[in-house]
Amino acid sequence: MKKILLFFSLACFAFTVAAQQNREYQQLTPSRSYRVYLHDKEGNGHSLSRPEKFLSQKALDRRAKFGISVDEYDLPVSKKYLRKLTQAGFPIHCVSKWNNTAVVSSAREDAAEALLALPFVDSVVHVYTAPDSIRVITDRDRVTDRNLSEENRYGGAYRQAEMIGVPRMHAYGFNGQGVTIAVIDGGFHNADRIAGLDNVTVLGTRNFVNPGRDVYLEGEHGMMVLSCIASNKPGIQIGTAPGAQFYLLLSEDGASEFPIEEDNWCAAVEYADSLGCDIVTSSLGYTTFDDKSMSHPYWQLDGKTFVNSRSASLCASRGIVCLNSAGNSGNDRWKLIGAPADGDNMLAVGAVDSKERNTYFSSLGHSADGRVKPDVMAMGQACYVFDTDGEITQVNGTSFSCPILCGGVACLMQACPDARPEDICRAVRMSGDRAEHPDNVFGYGVPNIWKAYQLLKK
Repeated sequence: MKKILLFFSLACFAFTVAAQQNREYQQLTPSRSYRVYLHDKEGNGHSLSRPEKFLSQKALDRRAKFGISVDEYDLPVSKKYLRKLTQAGFPIHCVSKWNNTAVVSSAREDAAEALLALPFVDSVVHVYTAPDSIRVITDRDRVTDRNLSEENRYGGAYRQAEMIGVPRMHAYGFNGQGVTIAVIDGGFHNADRIAGLDNVTVLGTRNFVNPGRDVYLEGEHGMMVLSCIASNKPGIQIGTAPGAQFYLLLSEDGASEFPIEEDNWCAAVEYADSLGCDIVTSSLGYTTFDDKSMSHPYWQLDGKTFVNSRSASLCASRGIVCLNSAGNSGNDRWKLIGAPADGDNMLAVGAVDSKERNTYFSSLGHSADGRVKPDVMAMGQACYVFDTDGEITQVNGTSFSCPILCGGVACLMQACPDARPEDICRAVRMSGDRAEHPDNVFGYGVPNIWKAYQLLKK
């Protein structure tokens, strides 16, 4: 199996950052309405013993005619709750006493979360979005974060973030701030030059293949991986952890395929440990080498045999959460994960499409010793990334599902700074949509980072 940093670019979807930044028009934030289910009718101001205070005589006569008793359904919605909704900035559109609901309006991006935080609210349903408004932008009125809807803020990358619950984490202020991520890859060409990444916090770089050579002069794959996590251009693209800080470490030799690259990987992980990195994300994997006698047999993929797999398994005991791409061999003769995705106490990430169907290329498990692999899935088909020329393009591969999820994990670590790596990994797995019945295709399924956060806060 060749290294899993190979990917497929869907260039027909590309557009330039410069053009996007100088668009003639912008989409305004739509007003939204939400149905709020209230907990009870406490404070409604009425009693069933005095129905004439809230029902007309005609209504009472009709009930009497059919032998219908006045009951709780007839009581008005709580005036106290309606007042509190209004005071919280949610004007009332209408109410239903039979359903004990109120419909409120808001343009706030976190409206649903804010409503759910009110102690008298049981649930919230988004029921209306006003038609989008379009107007011409002048030089004095450029696109800002304030006048973009949530979906438009993320650009094309919204679905890949929303699938794993990241926008909700961002809405609560968890964007990876204070978390340091080591990206171990095969080159970060132009990551220091393109406008789409000019506000990313890079603390340092190191080349483990050609020491001293600039990682920004090497291949483009690592730059694309970085953009999945770190980009922070509202209205163009927002990654899954735009508040994080990064070290860019090159361990992959694109000119050949030999086991020394596994040693490079180990050196990079240990360097990341020495720097105090919280997370390692890697879109690399190995099974087959140029010298076939060096290739890995499946029965040795037990998380203990190969050096990089052992290092991946050790990360958690060093306080580091390690994520690695499961591999792109699902449609190949090999079909299975590679090293170090077989590591223990880490997350091997497979790929689904935007409809959460497993992609044809996503590598399969289990590990040779029977552990569930891949651990979880994220979007890895038609993912939005920056290209080396500053354009946004779409790409396929577990190379991208892994960093997309990595950003979510960074948000989770910010939210739960005292959680151990083992607990982080466990919570991510248990938040998967197949957690009760994991398998060798989806693992524990597509995780929800917000749900993982709730699990860790218990």
